[in-house]
Amino acid sequence: MKAVVCRSPGDLVIEDRQVPGAPPPGWALVAVSHVGICGTDYHIFEGKHPFLAYPRIMGHEVSGTVIEAGQGVDLAIGEAVIINPYLACGKCIACRHGKPNCCVRIEVLGVHRDGAMCEKILVPAQNLYPANGLSLADAAAIEFLAIGAHAVRRSRAEQGARTLVIGAGPIGLGTALFARIAGLDVSLLDMSTERLGFAASELGFATLDGSRAAAADLVRDATGGEGFDMVFDATGNTRSVQSAFAHVAHGGTLVLVSVVKDDIVFSDPEFHKREMTLIGSRNALRADFDHVAASIRNGAVPLAKLVTHRTTLDETPRDLARWAHEKSGLIKAVIEVGA
Repeated sequence: MKAVVCRSPGDLVIEDRQVPGAPPPGWALVAVSHVGICGTDYHIFEGKHPFLAYPRIMGHEVSGTVIEAGQGVDLAIGEAVIINPYLACGKCIACRHGKPNCCVRIEVLGVHRDGAMCEKILVPAQNLYPANGLSLADAAAIEFLAIGAHAVRRSRAEQGARTLVIGAGPIGLGTALFARIAGLDVSLLDMSTERLGFAASELGFATLDGSRAAAADLVRDATGGEGFDMVFDATGNTRSVQSAFAHVAHGGTLVLVSVVKDDIVFSDPEFHKREMTLIGSRNALRADFDHVAASIRNGAVPLAKLVTHRTTLDETPRDLARWAHEKSGLIKAVIEVGA
């Protein structure tokens, strides 16, 4: 089968790989239909991922069709599925507490093990969710949106809470959309005038343009000096995360959606003075996938506006390399594998 392989940073090629064998008990063989390209994939290509062994087949935002099922798998051949790419051990403390998204020994498709930028892939059946009428193109967008949906659910924010989402990339936009679906009063902060323009004109969000004034001044003006009840940081930028503490109102909450490899430093007196709540949010759970799928079905998520670029498996080495640097107009790119 064809597979897109990142052999080393900057070296992305099409290779002929062996088709996976018959699925073992509890697993299924899936024909890949669509794969979303994530910021993680660009980081892997650029050599910026700290915990990755090359060569690697990337791809963790995936939809497909079941073509063979192992013993004990209750999925029909030909069934359209959404793939949850977080493979959990089922035994560690997180898994025992119903949090496989932060499993101690988690393996993410396309990161810790080979992913779905290929024609067929073996997946545990527990990680396959029926698409239930969603198109396979739409189903491939569920994972990246589930990240934001999970962060919003983790926040336990009350309806109407004055909310700031920092970062207007795909994860930030997804977080903002699901914050709005939850009834929060959402503003977006970013340094990119282009992305903020998209968020305002296409998605209807209030925006704060960090390229035109200091973020602290923008937050002060937007909130009458009080700060935001809820702040979600989805930038993956250390300085932004550290600055975000100051944007939170007294009694408010900061949710770290993205992850950085650096230590985060903040003022403990300011943290305690505000009696802030600090929440880490990682990956997503089945409930978040289901919530996203339902929101797409009822029209609350404008996927047609979010998916701005498309390519094929054969063209992925060229296009992914180009889009890693040419970001203008790019929100979400999708590879059409089996379309």
